[in-house]
Amino acid sequence: MIRTEILAELMKLDTGERLQIVEMLWDSLDKGVPQLSDEQANEIGRRIAEHDFDPSSSIPWETVRARLWSQFER
Repeated sequence: MIRTEILAELMKLDTGERLQIVEMLWDSLDKGVPQLSDEQANEIGRRIAEHDFDPSSSIPWETVRARLWSQFER
């Protein structure tokens, strides 16, 4: 099957199924260590400091993921 045929078949899937495939493909990539800009590194530092100050302000990944998936499973 050529790429255009694969894409055509994928587009027949509902949004939730396509998102699952995107997630599986993303997880399969060798991401390595990303190069961050100074601005990105500073933002990460700010968020870590905020979390250290008040750990209860964070939301577990499982909760975030469930909320996102629930938007597409309607």
